[in-house]
Amino acid sequence: MSRPSSPSSRFPMQLAATALLLAFASACSEVPDPAAPVADADTLRELPAGEVIGIAAEYDSHAWLGIPFAEPPVGDLRWKAPRLAPPWNGTLEALETGAPCTQLASSFAGVTDAEPGTPVGQEDCLTLNVYAPRMTPEEVPDGEGRLPVMVWIHGGGNTIGSAGFYNGGNLAARQDVIVVAVQYRLGPFGWFRHASLRGEGTTAAGRSGNYGILDQIRALEWVQANIEGFGGDPDRVTIFGESAGGRDVFMLLLSRPANGLFHRAIAQSGGTGTIAPARAENWNDDLIPGDPNSSNEVLAKLLVADGTAADRDAARAHLATLDDWEIAEYLRGQSNLEILLQYSEDPTEGIEAPQMFADGHVLPRQDALGRFQRGGWNQVPVILGSNRDENKLFRAFDPELADMRFGLIPDIRDPERFDALTEHLSLMWKVSGVDAPAQAMQTKHAGQVWAYRFDWDEELSLPGVRLAEALGASHGFEIPFVFGHFDLGPAAIGLFTPLNRGARKELSARMMSYWAEFAYSGDPGQGRDGTLPRWLPWDDSSPEAHRYVIFDTESDGGVRMGSEPVMVGDVLSSVAEDERLRDARERCYVYRELADWSWGRGFDRESYEALPACRAFPFDLAPWQETAGDAGAEATS
Repeated sequence: MSRPSSPSSRFPMQLAATALLLAFASACSEVPDPAAPVADADTLRELPAGEVIGIAAEYDSHAWLGIPFAEPPVGDLRWKAPRLAPPWNGTLEALETGAPCTQLASSFAGVTDAEPGTPVGQEDCLTLNVYAPRMTPEEVPDGEGRLPVMVWIHGGGNTIGSAGFYNGGNLAARQDVIVVAVQYRLGPFGWFRHASLRGEGTTAAGRSGNYGILDQIRALEWVQANIEGFGGDPDRVTIFGESAGGRDVFMLLLSRPANGLFHRAIAQSGGTGTIAPARAENWNDDLIPGDPNSSNEVLAKLLVADGTAADRDAARAHLATLDDWEIAEYLRGQSNLEILLQYSEDPTEGIEAPQMFADGHVLPRQDALGRFQRGGWNQVPVILGSNRDENKLFRAFDPELADMRFGLIPDIRDPERFDALTEHLSLMWKVSGVDAPAQAMQTKHAGQVWAYRFDWDEELSLPGVRLAEALGASHGFEIPFVFGHFDLGPAAIGLFTPLNRGARKELSARMMSYWAEFAYSGDPGQGRDGTLPRWLPWDDSSPEAHRYVIFDTESDGGVRMGSEPVMVGDVLSSVAEDERLRDARERCYVYRELADWSWGRGFDRESYEALPACRAFPFDLAPWQETAGDAGAEATS
């Protein structure tokens, strides 16, 4: 099974798609009615950008779909900072979600009505969707009655996904908030650095190569200018996102150009990793090596693919004869398919592209944890969270670990070994996405950092169908609880059942209430009605101090506070002491996977190769065959 394989935070499609089999579906919009959507007169709104009309959506909500917030980034605007969309003429009919941003189709997630591995979507994709409680134009609140705004950033490894998969109607209507779901450029269209694209007149933002983050910033600027027209409060904007979207939330917290555009932030299962610009650009045999899919390496692949050069060396020599303008013209003249194909040996498994460049303008050059600790970030109230069994979803579909019943339901072959592997990997996700940044942030931001762990694991469990064992509280499973949308169709077989309906809907109501109260006040407290258990901020004053809330149903302990922080050393020690791991080979395999899943987690390939007990197990040759003498050998940190 493919997986992120370097600090460049690659997130191949097979892995991302498996993760989003449920995560995307869990918040996906309602099944489209075969009839054309009909504009609803009660949705007519006057914005600075122009007049807009939307639809009456489910959950007693209104929705305005596919609103452009930037000029289409096509032609000469490919790989440039997004430009503000000019006001439109007449009334914009915002009745259908915009086209997804260019990506490769997946059989599991993202755009699924195309052949896996084929390009889908458009580069003209910078649109957003707005959800609000139903109200007539005369009832739209103003002044102190304006509603908080929650801006959702979708996941998908920053390579797949779309705002259209998420239905914000129930969250908006039930909690009296405005929900905005944004689209942003993905993969190499959203993250790409090359010297030829930094010509005269290019802004510092445009030179960064972080176009996906710049798209999100442009969307937040649009929200500031226009959200009052929907009854939203531009002074109470919360950004929230999951997985890669959670990582993007961390990046916006670090980004100077994003300062002042939002006032609270929620990072669900995110990470903090960035890479040096040299990794994004250099040839991989330079003194400072670039990523295997750096922009120069991709340029060489393009020249070989179109017959201009016979091989990589010839392509490199040819590039040396071109000036920057010629290279930029060549790059912008390539089709999106030609570009995407250079990032994967097997397009059905998606792409591996560098992203999150520490350029010094859009993203700081210093490491994230250091910035958080020193206070050099956009200091707003934050919620950080992860799911107890994050990694199970990725491993449950691994043919080395599980058989597939009926082609869909995973059956774990060795539950003890499976739990040993996924437990340590899930803990490391908690380290990087929650505990390490929370500990760093609270040094200069005490009392303004909240954390959670999502524990719901009440999937169907029958003889031969043990989903609770295989999936547990997996990656992405909290999304339907936050959005209050469980109508997933076939993707949710055995996940959300009549047997668990009552308890999960009660838990969902609590989570929506906490999220909304945070959007209202900057403190999740006791939820919107003040009746829930108090969610206390992260507290490092003592080992017993409360640090995070646990979300679960009453039968499994309910909503309650937890105290035990986890840091990198704790995870490494737990691997060394885990008796479920039978020998040095298995133990080193877990260490290797911890290093391979690097999203700013503080343990990388170099760390692995420094472990004396793992020298017999080279990083690049995993998985290793068992050899005589393995049994009984011990690998320690």
